[in-house]
Amino acid sequence: MPLKVYAVDKLIAQARQLAADYRRTMGKPLPGISNEIAEHDAIRLLKLEPKPEGEMGYDAINPRKNNCRIQIKSRTIFDETKTGQRIGQIKMEQEWDSVVLVLMNKEYEPYEIYEAKRDDLEESANKSSSNRAKRGALSIARFKIIGHLVWTKEDGLISG
Repeated sequence: MPLKVYAVDKLIAQARQLAADYRRTMGKPLPGISNEIAEHDAIRLLKLEPKPEGEMGYDAINPRKNNCRIQIKSRTIFDETKTGQRIGQIKMEQEWDSVVLVLMNKEYEPYEIYEAKRDDLEESANKSSSNRAKRGALSIARFKIIGHLVWTKEDGLISG
């Protein structure tokens, strides 16, 4: 029997707390948890739908944009003074239409979400002389330049 919506929200809230407590206690992040939290947040905050069971290469679909297939990436920012922070590698060989980047604070709460279209990411990678960029590895700053802001903690969903 699938979990009810309120149960999932409660589990994610507990996961946020556990992740933040673990980092404060152990001095390092709990592996993998930020991705799970970010996927849940992106689906909820951007009004997306989880990908169909068995589908690969993307995490969600946007029913308001012709079922656009979306990869969801996350980055938890523990120190805003550090520059050059990178996001996980974008799976360029997979079938998807856009990438959403969920930025979270040290309490694993989202504060900004950006989206970049596949064509724009591919164009940027092709223009770049960086092997990292060609493999789909980008800095947060570069992703923000390529993409656009779609949600903020202060304003919620941004139309456009």
